[in-house]
Amino acid sequence: MILETRTLRRAERTNELSIVRYRRAEIFLYTLAAFFALGGLTDAIYLTVGHLTGQYATCVATSGCETVLRSDYAAIGKVPVAGLGAVAYFTAFSLATLAAFGYDRVKPLFFLLVGGMLATTCWFLYVQAFLLHAFCEYCLLSATFTGLLSAIGIAVFFLAKKQRPRSL
Repeated sequence: MILETRTLRRAERTNELSIVRYRRAEIFLYTLAAFFALGGLTDAIYLTVGHLTGQYATCVATSGCETVLRSDYAAIGKVPVAGLGAVAYFTAFSLATLAAFGYDRVKPLFFLLVGGMLATTCWFLYVQAFLLHAFCEYCLLSATFTGLLSAIGIAVFFLAKKQRPRSL
């Protein structure tokens, strides 16, 4: 009887440690996602302001910024695509912050949003590479932030699937 009690207590402590480790890793990943989303938000706001004021960004490493930013693909009607990106990055930041603070209900929304952002990014990379034959380094920076957010989303998904502790 005493041996069974000790074994049960040891299992409970191991489970508690597993829960703490899982939660810390999750908090770290969502916090990192929030910082990457802020980086993407900064980039998107810069491009949006440039589009609305007519002062397009100049590229340093590539020569295609003006081609990309003045193309028909840079706006939907009069709304700059970068403005929609700013909304998406702000939403990703908000959802990642809420998830880091333990609001489990927002996690599926974060995954859906980041998946949509990744699909959109892939489309715009295709447009730059095969339709415009020009690349904008600010757009590539945004694609990098979206890729990092996607990688974090995948990491959180597999962390939850693999290491989420089971109740006794």
